[in-house]
Amino acid sequence: MDDPKRIVARGYDEAAERHAAWALRTRTAERLAYTRLVLDVIEPGARVLELGCGAGGPTSRMLAERHRLVGVDLSWRSLRIARREIPSAAWVQADMARFGAAPASVDAVVAFYSIIHLPREEHAGLFREIARWLRPGGWFVASFGTRDAPGHVEDGWLGVRMYSSSHAAQTTERLLRQAGFRIQRSRVETEDEDGQPVPFLWIVART
Repeated sequence: MDDPKRIVARGYDEAAERHAAWALRTRTAERLAYTRLVLDVIEPGARVLELGCGAGGPTSRMLAERHRLVGVDLSWRSLRIARREIPSAAWVQADMARFGAAPASVDAVVAFYSIIHLPREEHAGLFREIARWLRPGGWFVASFGTRDAPGHVEDGWLGVRMYSSSHAAQTTERLLRQAGFRIQRSRVETEDEDGQPVPFLWIVART
């Protein structure tokens, strides 16, 4: 297999505009519900980090309206769209697993449909870093795959090759607890994606 992160970056660069349009009509109720959850639990003006922000869709826009948002993504082309659409936020091209933030400097971290694109061998290390970035009592809201699925590449996702991987739900929960999180909610949400039911594990956790 090619480098998974090169596959992800190249895929989102090629499909940036298509993906931005697709996201506006896909899993919209689910995305809105978890974005509103974040808005409800943190104070206005809080510092929020969005990992895998893409082109700055509805989640980014809602968070940036009330908070100091920093979006992180591998795709330069997606970030170009995000900067144009939401200039009030800060946008950083980086690998989320290599991104650095000061300890206890962030009020909330969100990762919607993005950690699935990180090799699962790096999930535990990322969770530890997120716990370090968050202030005591900070929030982590994210979606994950539901299956024990080693890395694989899909050739026809929005017209590009795309990499994904995941742990079983119980493993993801265990890794989060080992990183120091207290899980507030863990729920599988299944929604239609282009005619197919696709489940995601949603976890709401605190440091």
